[in-house]
Amino acid sequence: MEIALTGGSGKLGRAVLAHLREEGHTVWNLDAVGEPGPGFIRIDLTDYGQVADALVGVDDRHGGVDAVVHLAAIPAPGLAPDAATFRNNMLATYNVFQAARRAGVGRIVYASSETLLGLPFDTPPPYIPVDEEYAARPESTYSLVKHLEEQMAVQLCRWDPGLSVSALRFSNVMAPGDYAEFPSFDADPRGRKWNLWGYIDARDGAQAVRRALEAGRPGFEAYIIAAADTVMSVPSAALAAEVFPGVRLTRELREHETLLSIDKARRMLGYEPEHSWRTEV
Repeated sequence: MEIALTGGSGKLGRAVLAHLREEGHTVWNLDAVGEPGPGFIRIDLTDYGQVADALVGVDDRHGGVDAVVHLAAIPAPGLAPDAATFRNNMLATYNVFQAARRAGVGRIVYASSETLLGLPFDTPPPYIPVDEEYAARPESTYSLVKHLEEQMAVQLCRWDPGLSVSALRFSNVMAPGDYAEFPSFDADPRGRKWNLWGYIDARDGAQAVRRALEAGRPGFEAYIIAAADTVMSVPSAALAAEVFPGVRLTRELREHETLLSIDKARRMLGYEPEHSWRTEV
């Protein structure tokens, strides 16, 4: 496919860019920052005209794309004032979605977030492992925007029944160089309870993007994308019992099984994590 990738210069974006190109796709990195080159297009995603223009064609670079992968954003709460986070992320996503529709692009995969599940879980989750079946619980401006983006995607798919939008609720993205810190997490089981001790290797995040592009069908779907294990050496059942003693377990947990359920992504996308910090440290 010919793919427009926003945020291809970011932590997850670099892995996605490399993986999709290795799989034989032509990928254009649309970002505000990046190394100049034939595959990079500098863009302000909050400017609708630039986004619309970039998706229909850029001089001798390309004459249109088959799919859009939208990763660009202020990537977490607290990195900018709340109003700035809201404006940048909401406007950029609206511009990408709307410009893609107007350009006749029928397949969109984009970065939603685990934060919709209720992070930092000061209010305990309704059950463990958490999944996509309960209502969103945004607890920050950043996660509020992610919720509104998903709701916008639902309505756009209602307007355009042929449109496919896959929202990937990524866990905390990690690169191999981050794993040296992981053994220290055992000192305080509550230190990483804020996302149920989850993470996602950037390379597996890239695999999930590819699988969502390949499997995308008309309509909207949201998927939790996480590693198969936790960041802890402590067994998952023990973590849940200690930190969330009143929360129901929906099934018996394997030793280090993720508490962010990836069952839906496995079932519908064929996603299967290939990387774990345990083999990197």
